[in-house]
Amino acid sequence: MTGLRLPEADAGVLARREEIVAALRGIVPGEGVIDREREMRPYESDGLTAYRQLPLVVVLPSNTEQVSQVLRYCHANGIRVVPRGAGTSLSGGALPLSDAVLLGMGKFNRVLDIDFPNRCAVAQPGVTNLGITKAVEHEGFYYAPDPSSQIACTIGGNVGENSGGVHCLKYGLTTNNVLGVELVLITGEVVRLGGKHLDAGGLELLSVIIGSEGLLGVVTEVTVRLLKKPDTARAVLVGFPTSEDAGECVARTIGAGIIPAGIEMMDRDAIAAAEAFVNVGYPLDVEALLIIELDGPEAECAHLLGEVSAIAQGCNATTLRVSNSEEERLGFWAGRKAAFPAVGRISPDYLCMDGTIPRKALPLVLSRMRELSEKHGLRCANVFHAGDGNLHPLILYDANKGEMDAAEEFGADILRLCVEVGGVLTGEHGVGVEKRDLMPEMFDEVDLAHQQRLKCAFDAEGLLNPGKVFPTLHRCAELGRMHVSGGQLPFPDLPRF
Repeated sequence: MTGLRLPEADAGVLARREEIVAALRGIVPGEGVIDREREMRPYESDGLTAYRQLPLVVVLPSNTEQVSQVLRYCHANGIRVVPRGAGTSLSGGALPLSDAVLLGMGKFNRVLDIDFPNRCAVAQPGVTNLGITKAVEHEGFYYAPDPSSQIACTIGGNVGENSGGVHCLKYGLTTNNVLGVELVLITGEVVRLGGKHLDAGGLELLSVIIGSEGLLGVVTEVTVRLLKKPDTARAVLVGFPTSEDAGECVARTIGAGIIPAGIEMMDRDAIAAAEAFVNVGYPLDVEALLIIELDGPEAECAHLLGEVSAIAQGCNATTLRVSNSEEERLGFWAGRKAAFPAVGRISPDYLCMDGTIPRKALPLVLSRMRELSEKHGLRCANVFHAGDGNLHPLILYDANKGEMDAAEEFGADILRLCVEVGGVLTGEHGVGVEKRDLMPEMFDEVDLAHQQRLKCAFDAEGLLNPGKVFPTLHRCAELGRMHVSGGQLPFPDLPRF
């Protein structure tokens, strides 16, 4: 793992490996503990396969009580823990540590309750995103967030990363669609935040947990919001001579007060790769392609299709095709959903980036990314959620030709550009290790210290997923130390405990 800094391994923990494995087998019997090197190999990385590290041991609990006991044991013995869902994270959020227990949640794979009158469902964290929709679609309901990896990614991982998807423009991210969680703290305590009710008293801690990347606790149950399937959904494919024209179309559409269910964009390289992969009839003579979906009552969809078509024509659209059946609509989306694996056919390796920008900056950012592509001598295929400005540039490189360092620097420059134009480092993939060292581009030391103080409130010893998100690790006592100036304590009238 050249170039990636991880917390220094605890020699004392490594020396006690046999003792630790035996204790964990006492908590999770049978095949729930994996300690042989070959059998641990599948867990050595997540979706960011450029970095690999074998864990100390893999533990696969099957119920909340086992999770509680494992965390309680690790807390009492100073052992680090890395939680893992399906391993589809693209930011290295589930990258193991050599002295840490990898806590795999794959056995938590049941939908526990479906409550149609309250329009919600309760699922274990190992249920796939798409699995929730499959469980409720017979009654005309679905779960709205739909990442491209929805067939494989789990709802627990979605909570950890605050995942979005192609329809998050209208229906929101995970944080807008999760009503409650059951959470196990590093001390082994089990707490519930939120639930089926509309609102809860006290501090809104649920939103703190969603997107916390496994740093605060381990989710063992998720209550999600269910939505009724729209009466009508129609998609339109619009081709443009330049990416700037497509970006302008997005800005004008949202500026006109139209909120489509989704607006996705692909550039020429991504279009060609996706069409070769799924053969859905994407135009190959355009520089940029938008997929715009409108849903709701049929009359509303028809009206908005006319409005969007007029806006597109005003932005120099060269092709425009409206879906006339559900099969055709799903075909339009099939290419977009398959864009990531499709690009894998045209390049030996690629980095999938994830940054978010204000929509109005799309034309500028796309132009600047072309300049960066020339600077670094690497191609870049663009596939992203254009409606909410969440970019997913795919940097094409060949690790066997020594191009990985250039690809990583290219990616870092793209993320710096996102911050420069008023955006953020991540939209839905999380920070993990991939963007960790870029956090100072967006936050100063005071900002980062306050974020780490929040972690300290949940995990005072820093045992949960260390080395992720924060570029510099601090002991909680260090963050909480008192500063004395001129021999005077701050606020001397306050009582000291």
